[in-house]
Amino acid sequence: MINILIHALIAGLGTCLGAAVIMLFGQMKEWMLALLLGLASGVMAAVVMMDLLPTSLAYGSPGICLLGFAGGFLLVNGLDFLLTKLMPGRHTSQVYLRMGYLIALGIAMHDLPEGIAIAAGYSASAQLGPMLALAIGLHNIPEGMATAAPLRASGMGGGRVITLNALISLVTPLGTLLGLFILQASPAINALLLALAAGAMIFIVTEKLVPASMGNHGIFALCGMAIGFCFMLRINSLF
Repeated sequence: MINILIHALIAGLGTCLGAAVIMLFGQMKEWMLALLLGLASGVMAAVVMMDLLPTSLAYGSPGICLLGFAGGFLLVNGLDFLLTKLMPGRHTSQVYLRMGYLIALGIAMHDLPEGIAIAAGYSASAQLGPMLALAIGLHNIPEGMATAAPLRASGMGGGRVITLNALISLVTPLGTLLGLFILQASPAINALLLALAAGAMIFIVTEKLVPASMGNHGIFALCGMAIGFCFMLRINSLF
């Protein structure tokens, strides 16, 4: 069990690696921010379309998938409203700060079923588990970038950005630990979690990332979306 959890933690730490890449950019210009936010939206849209929803449908019924998707969308919509009340203001830094927190939440919700998937992989075969952990670790690098870019744009210090991503990284081994205990439960649980994460991420993409990236620089935003989507498509084709 310890080895499985270590592999899950390493996979989760891909988020920190992605955040560290953003820290290297320093102060971001508008075109760079548009590119990175576009990249984040492309990555998250690809994860939803090629990963979360198909896997949710494979584990459960269309009804469960639809229920989870709607629940995730409405949950993050409600949290966005709550964050606006707790952190009022229309200043650019406040907008990016709220966006960063929402992305962090969406990715954390995504990482929990990914951790469960690692546990399921190890239970299936000794080869599948490490392969899944590697694939999830690679997925987490651009997701860490997606979290860090708006937080950095809000003026948050590098240490706090890395710390937040480190906390998100712990969700993957937590999901693996949970998966080791509930593996015998109904697959519908995992289907619901995956669809919940998909709904949350689609809200963030459509309501936050795409408008913000297009508002900074349309051409670079579109380029970022295409790069992010194609990058995740390529990763999925390898595994």
